[in-house]
Amino acid sequence: MGKGVKTAVVGGVFAVMVGGAGYGVYNIVSAVSGDGDGGGTGAAATKKSGPPDEEEVEKASGTFFAAWEKGEATRAASFTNNAEAAAPLLAAYGGDARIADVEITPGTPAGTTVPFRVKATVSYQGKSEPLAYKSELTVVRGQTTGRALVDWEPSVVHPELEDGDTLVTGEAPQPPIEAVGRDGTVLTKEEYPSLGPILDALREKYGDEAGGSPGVELTIRRADGSTGGSTDGSADGSAEGAGAADSTLVTLAKGRPGKLRTTLSAGVQAAAEKAVKRFPESSVVAVRPSTGEVLAVANHRADGFDAALQGRVAPGSTMKIITAAMLIDNGVTSMNGPAPCPPTATWQSQTFKNLTDMEPNEGATLADSFLRSCNTAFIKLVDEAPLTDSSLTQEAQERFGLGRDDWATGVVSFDGSVPASGGPDRAANAIGQGQVQMNPLNMASVTATAITGTFRQPYLVSPELDGRQLARAKGLPAGTASQLKEMMRLTATQGTAASAMSGLGGDIGAKTGSAEVDGKATSDSWFTGFRGDVAAAAMTQQGGHGGDAAGPIVAAVLRAGG
Repeated sequence: MGKGVKTAVVGGVFAVMVGGAGYGVYNIVSAVSGDGDGGGTGAAATKKSGPPDEEEVEKASGTFFAAWEKGEATRAASFTNNAEAAAPLLAAYGGDARIADVEITPGTPAGTTVPFRVKATVSYQGKSEPLAYKSELTVVRGQTTGRALVDWEPSVVHPELEDGDTLVTGEAPQPPIEAVGRDGTVLTKEEYPSLGPILDALREKYGDEAGGSPGVELTIRRADGSTGGSTDGSADGSAEGAGAADSTLVTLAKGRPGKLRTTLSAGVQAAAEKAVKRFPESSVVAVRPSTGEVLAVANHRADGFDAALQGRVAPGSTMKIITAAMLIDNGVTSMNGPAPCPPTATWQSQTFKNLTDMEPNEGATLADSFLRSCNTAFIKLVDEAPLTDSSLTQEAQERFGLGRDDWATGVVSFDGSVPASGGPDRAANAIGQGQVQMNPLNMASVTATAITGTFRQPYLVSPELDGRQLARAKGLPAGTASQLKEMMRLTATQGTAASAMSGLGGDIGAKTGSAEVDGKATSDSWFTGFRGDVAAAAMTQQGGHGGDAAGPIVAAVLRAGG
């Protein structure tokens, strides 16, 4: 549960509205007596079934709103289908959070879902500020009693609340920060919405070191506000398992912000924010290969999850950069060496195919198969001596610094996973499927390592601020790096990335990818590329081929930063 949750109920502080919702007219006997799934012991006179009707939705939501407005946490919780979970958060609303004068205005229901607006006042030690926001609830049929009840979710109380979170008003745990970019531009949530979670995390981790003094705030206290080191994310890149930072909702007294310098570029960040808006479920990261500095992080996702830094999904054929490096480093082939592209390739009873309409080429070189993204060429070569089940893992860890859980970027991030795999997964891993998991941060770093030959761990805050150690890896031989860079150049000018990269001047290179996802008809779109001393990678879940969605995002970012 959340930190500091109190179960005491603060007395009523709001008179029921007249002429609006008219909640006072609803006083259901069964609800008052605690009958139903909301935690009471009585029995309903007639147990109903099926979805609640219009009248039931109005009554259930109305009685819940009325009790909530009055600060009657236990009673309000009894009108939900999980009173045990609802009561502490509703109590904290009027208690620890010091929220009073609550007015709730319902909107027009859509079936069993009721949108509503909340207006209230937050007060602490003689200081008061207004609070206003929108949320919604859904009315469901109680499984035990058949009563119409509010389907309990923390987001009913505030849309940003998640399981285990609570609300607290008081002196902030950390001073505010004024995060600035590499050119001194102040970075705010309002100007750069994607940075909101990152700025919260930076404040939580570095607020004390930045030299400011705390203010008084209404804060969402997270169940797990840890923001250091790596964290688990679910396989589909969602927010499961991610440690979110506390979030400020209202500032009653401003603290003195400390200045925190980041590596972010305001110009590149602005371009990234605009680019991801073109495609839903998109994320992008840009880094400077010569230093490892992160220049931009942007997400456009319905769940608000920072998939750019924390996602864990298959990267598709962008993985062929690492696989090609493995083939070259182990002497299997070279850029101009053989890499035949047959129509199919079978590995331990599993048959792999190429993209539809790809012409086979038995005389292809590695460069040919790379720029066309021929799956079968790479599948056929992973069986060659001296390669083993762990060769790709060793290449990823020792050369590219991936999959060792030791990146220290300054915020929560995942540093990739390339597990040693036998059976069909050994072949699938080589083309970015199987058990391989990456995010745009990882693939931007892969491109940076590929074109420079040196692994420089990405970071958003200088390690000099807190003395943390950045991860190290031995990088690539100069000959391998030069071949990878040239193959990426060819891909950007003659291969699968040419359309997305068209119009970009200077030294450019890229690699496309599309990753199949179980249960999804459309693949995830992946793209990574470089222009001068900027490398970027993007992912658009269910975006199709690499050049369809992720490609234009990366190109826009490179155009701004190259």
